Amino acid sequence: MVWRSVVINQPARLKREHFALLVEQDQAARVPFEDIAVIVLNHREITLTHPVLSACAEYGIGLYATGDNHQPSGVFLPFQSHSRATKMLRLQLALDKPTGKRAWSAIVRAKVENQAFCLRTLRAGNAERLESYARRIRSGDTGNMEAQASACYFPQLFGRSFHRSQDGWTNAALDYGYAVLRGACARSLVAHGLLPTVGIFHSSEQNAFNLADDLIEPFRPVVDLHVATSRKTDNAADLSPADKAALVGLLNVDVAMPRGVMSVLASVEQAAESLARLYDGGSELVLEMPRIIGLNQHRYEM
Repeated sequence: MVWRSVVINQPARLKREHFALLVEQDQAARVPFEDIAVIVLNHREITLTHPVLSACAEYGIGLYATGDNHQPSGVFLPFQSHSRATKMLRLQLALDKPTGKRAWSAIVRAKVENQAFCLRTLRAGNAERLESYARRIRSGDTGNMEAQASACYFPQLFGRSFHRSQDGWTNAALDYGYAVLRGACARSLVAHGLLPTVGIFHSSEQNAFNLADDLIEPFRPVVDLHVATSRKTDNAADLSPADKAALVGLLNVDVAMPRGVMSVLASVEQAAESLARLYDGGSELVLEMPRIIGLNQHRYEM
């Protein structure tokens, strides 16, 4: 069971020591590779050895690099090692439009329902309106309910003057959290033999993560809820190391899935696996989407 998120905010040297990651700083720390889900490199003076990269590929670890703005700018993913990768690619390319449209409506419906949960949890207005939008979503979301829900949702969550193009702490936190989730989605898709470039709804030729951008949608409200409950003044645009660690830690928050309550990271795995079943002849009914139940950290049985 992979569950640890390793976030490095200070100068460090990363090495492989047998089956563990060795982080050399003022004090050395060791973490078994098999326990690691993601590693976030958040300092310009971090160096790592080739065996560390090989271990990340071997153990399916998502390795994030951040840019000068300290936002995740790239993720290192292993080559597809799935035994049916070629077959899955053919199935992705052959997905018929009606099935794709119904699948997209199921994804969007789960997203809007989770947005409504956020508003209801925060005792903000218009939760019932979003629930109504969710019920009215049809195949392919031809009524554009997702956009209407977002136009109602963000002003209720962050204030009427808020918009996503603003500078400030709120958008910086949203961008960071979404980027971590996006990398986790891409990692799980690759593990199940799916090519992240080929999406169901998103189809930009310049986007290598179209399918990840489809899969992430119902998970975004997890980040929204955390940011809304932890919000700081937007006069302070920079995220602190603690802010970033908390956003990465959202991968361990509990959500409800059809098979039970589990961490976001585990639910991303199940959602990706259900997408693979959709491509392999299933209907939109096989899709397993998360339902937000709060921000409690998952308790792992040791």
